[in-house]
Amino acid sequence: METRKVQQVGGGTFTVSLPKEWAEAEGVTSGTEVEIHTHIDGTLAVRTAAREGAVDGAVTAPVATSEPAAVERAVRAGYAAGATELRLEAETGLSTDQRRALERAGRSLTGVAIDEGASEGTVTVRTLVDPGEVSVRQSVRQLRFVALSMHRDAVAGLDGDGMANPGDRDDQADRLYAMVERHLTRGLARLEELDALGLTRVELFDLWAVARELERVADHAERVARVAAGVEGHPEAAGAVDDLADQARAVVGDAVGLVVDEPSLDAAHEVLSARDRVRAEAVALERRLFEAAGADYRLARVLDSVSRTAEHGGNIAEVGLQRALRRARTEERAVAGE
Repeated sequence: METRKVQQVGGGTFTVSLPKEWAEAEGVTSGTEVEIHTHIDGTLAVRTAAREGAVDGAVTAPVATSEPAAVERAVRAGYAAGATELRLEAETGLSTDQRRALERAGRSLTGVAIDEGASEGTVTVRTLVDPGEVSVRQSVRQLRFVALSMHRDAVAGLDGDGMANPGDRDDQADRLYAMVERHLTRGLARLEELDALGLTRVELFDLWAVARELERVADHAERVARVAAGVEGHPEAAGAVDDLADQARAVVGDAVGLVVDEPSLDAAHEVLSARDRVRAEAVALERRLFEAAGADYRLARVLDSVSRTAEHGGNIAEVGLQRALRRARTEERAVAGE
């Protein structure tokens, strides 16, 4: 990094010289028009028009195999990469199974529309999400609700209560995470995306990190649901696991609040301490399960998912702790007049 002095010329205009190496690499000469972009975090960006649309442009993905999963992977990758238009090209057209995979992928992503197009061998997948109408913070809150409700019902399935099969809620969790991931990718490349979302790069990255952990909590809920469906006749052990799962979900819920709401150093440390308690109690409970006569080994698999759920909550709390430290430093600078 280098520093340059700002100068004042003419009728009060402030100027600063551009680095020669950057200008030559970008083809900037005297008279070249460049774009000046001010961002909400105070960043002033200078770029050439040639950089515009690097993420938004149409992307072509040749379909060279008849495997249906390849189509689904291409659609998901294009969505995550931030493309607004993905063209799938198959010389002989898409098979029936591939079209089903395409429709399945489209239903699993927010704001996706599929256009068969004029050519039989080309299908266009468009993403119509307007970042100005999206709240990533609210999407993460919604993902917290979905993941924790899935987890609660899955664990309740140990004693016959709740829903053993998460059903559509798992798809909803995947959709929410995919949308947050897409906005992160686009936000890293385009300041306009960040401004439309009303977030800085750091804030968007923090929210994505939380969404990633919540998506894994939802995966553990799905795993617990599968195991719980086959566990019978252990009400006391199931009750102990259920109690510990309540604590693990509290860790996750409180940790998310540190990022999507107000950060707090004290609260972050409390959540991390609660994570440690769940971890220790999970080890002790697992020992008791193995020592008990006739214990179902599958309960240990549920217990492992419960413990990992708390770990994911701890990961979120660490993001919240970092956010609280940044907030404290910003306040210190404000007081010092820096």
